[in-house]
Amino acid sequence: MKLFYKLFRQNPETRDGIIATTSGIGILANVLIALIKIILGLLTSSIAIISEGANNAADVLSSVMTLVGAKLARKHPDEKHPFGYGRIEYIGSLVIAVVILVTGIEMVISSIKLIVHPEEISISYLALALVALSAVIKFFLGNYTIRMGKKADSGALEAVGSECRADSFASVITILSALVLLIFHRNLDAYAGLLTSLLILKAGFDALKATLGDIIGRPGDEELAKKLYQEIRGTEGIVAAADMMLHNYGPDAWSGSVNVEIDCGKTVGESYQFLHELQLRILQEYRVTMVFGIYAVDRNSDSGKELRGAIASFVRSKDHVKSFHAVYIDEKSQDIYCDFIVDYSLRNWDRLQEEFKAYMAELYPGKKVFLTIETEFV
Repeated sequence: MKLFYKLFRQNPETRDGIIATTSGIGILANVLIALIKIILGLLTSSIAIISEGANNAADVLSSVMTLVGAKLARKHPDEKHPFGYGRIEYIGSLVIAVVILVTGIEMVISSIKLIVHPEEISISYLALALVALSAVIKFFLGNYTIRMGKKADSGALEAVGSECRADSFASVITILSALVLLIFHRNLDAYAGLLTSLLILKAGFDALKATLGDIIGRPGDEELAKKLYQEIRGTEGIVAAADMMLHNYGPDAWSGSVNVEIDCGKTVGESYQFLHELQLRILQEYRVTMVFGIYAVDRNSDSGKELRGAIASFVRSKDHVKSFHAVYIDEKSQDIYCDFIVDYSLRNWDRLQEEFKAYMAELYPGKKVFLTIETEFV
């Protein structure tokens, strides 16, 4: 009881508090529902109800894994893991997905055995009422857990919530099969168990897919990137910003890099001052360790404006080119530099290179053109 007291004493507005209290509620609810269903299933010899009870017991383990993963993820960085242990939460989500899948597979095997060798079952309206009550509880518990998982940015909580909601749908199938038995005396329990198993397997595959996406690497958080771009572009001294990369080391631990355009007339000392202040502000307000790449650009001279206008005209004629930046002419060599941002549907980057260089050769004969083509990471 001391454990649950600690869980429910957490601050519900913090991420850790949301995970702890939501998991605690899930543990209590699933222990109660699992006991009721397993006892009912044994008394009625219903594989569908026993399967649901076993799955609810697995939900308890999932909630415990969510708690453990969140706690381990808070460990401080060390020499072996300088970016911290935040990604342990993803491993916890992976374990939860595997547990769901194993439970579903075992239920499929049991259901198929009963289809081949059916057994008599006995069930009552009281048992059905209890299953229906558990279905309602699981449905609202699932929606609540998913909502809290999104609020806390916890894939593990979302996986547990999705499984809870799948359990409620599975209970509806069990109830329908039991009603068929009571009214029409047709035993569809094994088939109901099989359909229930498939629903649980789907929840497991969805959880596995989402977790593997986090482990392999997703695009950086779009909302976070918008806020960071707004902060960076609103800083006096920065002309423009592009090429942001955000690397996730846990749901609330980020490091990133971005290229910023600074007027070529600015000195290193002047640039350092506002970039350093910006770096500290981003770390304090957004918990992102940001590194800046610097492009010196000329936006004030007539030649600079003419060059940007020519490149803008080319970009407007290409559907796959989303934007351009880092335009610069080297004063000594007169080489021209430019970066393009293209969408992911563009496959022939070499052709775009050739077309742009041919276009620039007509406008700026004798000058070398260096084009860098990139995609957005957020």
